[in-house]
Formats: sequence, structure tokens, C-alpha cells
Amino acid sequence: MFRSIALKTMFLFWFSLQINANAGNNTCGAGMTVINPFHIDIDPMEGLLLINIENDPDSVYIGFEPQVFDDPINGNGMLVIAWRVDGYVDVYHQPGLKPDPSKYDIVGKGLAAMVERPLHGAYFRVEENGVQSWFSFVDIYNREIEVRIHEQSTRRRKPFGLLAPMGHAAENPSAMPMIFLHDFYFVRRKDTQIEVLINGHHHASDKLPMPMDRQRMYFARYSPDPLIATLNPAHNGPLNELQASGELTFKRTGNNFNLKNHNGRYYIESITAHYNEHQLDMVFSPGFPNIAQVMPGDSFKGNFVIEGDRSTGKIKGTYSLVEEDGEIRIHLTPCGGWKPRVSKFSLRFMYTVSGMFKNWPKTYHWYATIQKADGGQFVMESAWERK
Repeated sequence: MFRSIALKTMFLFWFSLQINANAGNNTCGAGMTVINPFHIDIDPMEGLLLINIENDPDSVYIGFEPQVFDDPINGNGMLVIAWRVDGYVDVYHQPGLKPDPSKYDIVGKGLAAMVERPLHGAYFRVEENGVQSWFSFVDIYNREIEVRIHEQSTRRRKPFGLLAPMGHAAENPSAMPMIFLHDFYFVRRKDTQIEVLINGHHHASDKLPMPMDRQRMYFARYSPDPLIATLNPAHNGPLNELQASGELTFKRTGNNFNLKNHNGRYYIESITAHYNEHQLDMVFSPGFPNIAQVMPGDSFKGNFVIEGDRSTGKIKGTYSLVEEDGEIRIHLTPCGGWKPRVSKFSLRFMYTVSGMFKNWPKTYHWYATIQKADGGQFVMESAWERK
């Protein structure tokens, strides 16, 4: 009997240790304050199409990019980005949309003009035979612009995933753009009607210089399922204090956070953003330290990976943090560039010949300084630079 009681006592003691150990690994202290300097913004979008006329340019425009929205943030309708010869963009949008002009400083040299136009009857859709799109508007120079694509290919589409090199053209970005294009493909030249008409003059659409999937293509390209994200929009002001409420996994400010407890100090292992069925993860290795627990003289270095769907590849980079004289300095750069998932030889060739696809993220550098104000709140000033 004594032996039975002793065994039960030992089992209960061992079981209590396991509970305590698991509690230490899966929760942080009730009311633990977590200060996080990172954020991923998702901008909903239903589809986009890009048509280039750089080889037969207009006096003002070299391309058009219709985008379709249907969400509470942007509204419902079509918006057309008109890419200018001088590197800036003009934006024309339907009355049902409410675009934020500040978002377009990451596009080319920035926004030149944003005007409302009816765009009556405009449409963009991807059908079994390919892209069907049409839009027409009067530009700010009182010229009629009309673009039409009617693709009637009998061959099966073979789309793929891509990180669009949109950030390559941005000169003074306030955030790092990440345009993940799912179901991405080019417009086939055979059995396609494509027309770009500006002020009564026809402009030839640019052509892809190489065949793809044994088909000749226009440089017009599209995605009916884009994921539009921006990393770390520039910030100048207080940082929100996130209360972990005893859990190591929690959701705040539109992002999900996963923390790790190591010897009583907490680290951000990953940040996740969602849109529809898509998920975008930013994973730190080792975990990024909780700003609220950074001590004088602390110094940290590590790596990060940003990855969504497997088809769109991943972005790799490094981070560093240094505390000196009461100031925390952070540097983050995607120096590893974009690592695509190559599914066909023509893509491998295109990515190799045009290093822009893989290398443009390497030119982005994010700097932040964080200090503790007199009231005890952490204040951050951050910005992006391109080098």
C-alpha cells in the first residue's frame, strides 16, 4: 500500500511539473506588454491587368493598369493607373471607389494626378479563352483613351505565381510593396484582338520577346487573384502596446503574432496577415526581441523570410537591433532578394536575363529609431530608403 501511494505521489509530482513546463512554453505572464515595430498592410483587390506601349509610346503615357475592387476599404469599381513617360502616374477611377492618394507614392516616381471618371461599361474578367477587358475615359488633357483586349485562344492557360517587380520603379517609397500575383499569365497573341487608342491614334502593344508554353505572347499580363501587401509603412509617433493576455499566439492591429518565451524574455517568431484564402507570413530566425524588454547595450542580429503561397516564392533578408544610450536602432533589409519557384524553363530564362525580378527587393532598406518618452510610451521614427 505504501508503495502504491508513493508511486501515485511521484506521478502527480511529475504531472504537475509537466503542466508548469507547458505553461511556461505556451503562455506569457498575464498582462505582458509586447512592443512590435513591424506591420503588414493588406490592400484588397480583385484583379489587375497591365498593358505596355513603351515601344510605340504616346507623348504622355507608356502603359495602362486597370485594377478592380469590391471591398469596404476601396469601394466597388475600376481604377486605371496611367503610367507616364516621365516616371510619374495619373490615376483615373470610377465614382464608386475612394482610393487613398498616399498609397501611390510607392508607384514609380509617385502620383501626379488623381481624378474621377465615369468609366461607363468598363470591365475586366478572365474566362476559359483568356482575358476580356475594355475601358474608356477622357484624360486630364481632354483626350479620349480606349483600351480593349479580347482573347479567344483555344489552348489551355498555364498560369504561375509571381512577385511583381513593382517596387523596382519606386524612387521614394513610404513602404515596401509586395504584389503577389496568383494565377498570373500573359495575353496570347494568336486569336486575340488588342487595341490601345489615344486621341484617335492606335498604339501597338508591346510583345514578349520570347515564346512561353510554345506560344507567342503580348507583354500584356494579368492576375485575377492578386495579394497586395505593404511592409512597414513609414511611422513617426507612439507605438501601440500589445497586451498578450497570457497567450503566445494572438491577433492585434490586423496581424497575427506568434511569440516565444526564452528565459523570461519574449521574442516575435512570426507575423501573419490574411486576405481571403491567402496567408502571408514574416518569420524571424532567431525571433525578434520584444522592444519592451530590450536592455541597455543589447545587440541582436538575425534573418527573416516573407512567404505566401508556395507558387509565388519567398523574400529573404536580415535584421539588426542595437540599444545605445537609451535609443534602440533597427535596420531591416531584404538583401536576399526574391527567391522564385520556377515551374518552367521560359521563366528560369526570363528571371536570369532580367535580374530585376529577383534583385529589386535588395535595394530596399528600412531604418527605425525607438525611444521611451517621459510618459513611459515607446515612440518610433521609421522610413525606407533605396540604395
